Amino acid sequence: MRLACLLVVVVAIGAALGQQLLASSSSPPASTIDALRPEERGVLGAVVPSTVWPAYGQAAFVVAGQSQVHAGPNQHVAAIASIAKVMTAYLVLHDHPLLPGQDGPTITLTDADVADTDRRRRQRESVVSVAAGEQLTEREALQALLLPSANNIAAVLARWDAGSRDRFVARMNTSARSLGMTHTRYTDPSGYDDGTVSTAADQVRIVDRAMRLPVFASIVATPSAMLPVAGTVHNTNTLLGHNGFVGVKTGSDDAAGGCFAFRAIRWIDGKRTTITGVVLGQPGDDQISAGLAAAAAMVDRITGHRAEPDLPQRTLPPPTALRSHRPRLPIHVRRP
Repeated sequence: MRLACLLVVVVAIGAALGQQLLASSSSPPASTIDALRPEERGVLGAVVPSTVWPAYGQAAFVVAGQSQVHAGPNQHVAAIASIAKVMTAYLVLHDHPLLPGQDGPTITLTDADVADTDRRRRQRESVVSVAAGEQLTEREALQALLLPSANNIAAVLARWDAGSRDRFVARMNTSARSLGMTHTRYTDPSGYDDGTVSTAADQVRIVDRAMRLPVFASIVATPSAMLPVAGTVHNTNTLLGHNGFVGVKTGSDDAAGGCFAFRAIRWIDGKRTTITGVVLGQPGDDQISAGLAAAAAMVDRITGHRAEPDLPQRTLPPPTALRSHRPRLPIHVRRP
């Protein structure tokens, strides 16, 4: 009797196990993508391969129509150099909106602005020439800020907008918190101060928000502009107009390395796709070129396209327009 009962139990257990195995073999396997964390998903719902990201520094991007910011490895708080000017321009346009075609109110420059410009020039910061009594329209001031990356105009705009540099910086940090930029701290409106720090993922948020302003987007898509005293100034973004790049802002110094906030429009799977991203901390003798190259390669890998072979050879603006911050000693390279 005991043996018979034991056999019945064994048979029952075996039948149950068989039913479970049959059910599992007949049901479709779970999707690998569905099992991943949301931050690991890529442009069109696929996994972002590790090969997308630059080998050095940090990077992040977002695709238009998606809310998920895709952040690469090595996200950490770091100096961002002149990428900080994106927030400066965003706040100025938020407080003093411009419609397309409008120039806005005028800003009269003072003797103190000239003295500040001279001081910054001696430090070999990126500046544009100004004169006491010169009047810049809001649009012209933003062009000086965003194209040649003029640190002196960042100070002018901060004072004009908020009454003082400190009040403007406080507003920068308030805006950062409201946008969920939890790893960001601004200490100046130009990014010259190494205390102005953030992450690539945080900066994608403000870049994407700023590019929603038509005037901001049109300025950063401009190769050059004419200013009353400085004359023609050039955009330091030499990728502009090539391979779908339509902006946004370069930055560099010894603490930050090569940085580039960008927007590119490419075709992915037959769809026109807008990619907004940021690369920080790119190494190289020419830091701005390093940031541009890292962004170009990253967009190519996201979209599955190769970069044009002449990208590294394109002519850059004069060195004074390139240096967003600290000077670098000249480097002489012997070419074969």
